[in-house]
Amino acid sequence: MSNTILITGASSGLGLAFLQHHASLPSTSQIIAIDITPLPPAVSQLQNITSFQADISNASQIQLVASQFSSQSINLLIHSAGIRGLNPAILAEQRAANQPGDVAAAETYAVMDSATMLRTFSINTLGTFNTISSFLPSLLRASDPKVIILSSRMGSVASNVSGGGYAYRASKAALNAVVKSFSIDVPGVTFLLLHPGRVETGLVEWKEEGAISVEESVRDCEKVIKGLQRGASGRFVDRFGVEIPW
Repeated sequence: MSNTILITGASSGLGLAFLQHHASLPSTSQIIAIDITPLPPAVSQLQNITSFQADISNASQIQLVASQFSSQSINLLIHSAGIRGLNPAILAEQRAANQPGDVAAAETYAVMDSATMLRTFSINTLGTFNTISSFLPSLLRASDPKVIILSSRMGSVASNVSGGGYAYRASKAALNAVVKSFSIDVPGVTFLLLHPGRVETGLVEWKEEGAISVEESVRDCEKVIKGLQRGASGRFVDRFGVEIPW
């Protein structure tokens, strides 16, 4: 069976790794790739990829892309787009001082501001809602559509024992709530909130301690996606399929 797959955040990190994986599968007939930045040239030239530059926090931009596929079915949506929510002024100070990146220092309550909070929510939470709602008609045209949302363990309120991460934690917790509601309101689509692990991507500017490669993360995530059943819609799991508390 041929599949049409939509991937957001497709120009780098996990989104790009998912794109490269699915582009190599004979079952993939088309990949719709969305990112605010262009795809790498070597990837954009592949015959089965249609790419769009769009800002997921802008509903009009996403709806315009979705309208081009309104009569087409989409079998799988992998939503990878997102930001970490770090204070840009603190990051600039760290760069100027040529210091190793201290991610935690850029997301404490002392340095967090409303602009960073709002931008993070706009992309991580509102962007997720915009993407799902815009492409729902195409997803519902498929026989067994799946929506995979890359969430984070940091969005688990129950798992928060270290504090900090104000913008990112809050935006991912809100994202989880949005997707959980979709899983109830749209039973014809199977939704999964998937924590890919601490991955070495461009989400932060420096490699975090204990970070794994995008290839390792995608390998594990794909096993979970492949085994996803309709009755499991609305679950929140890690890359091994283990439940994460809300």
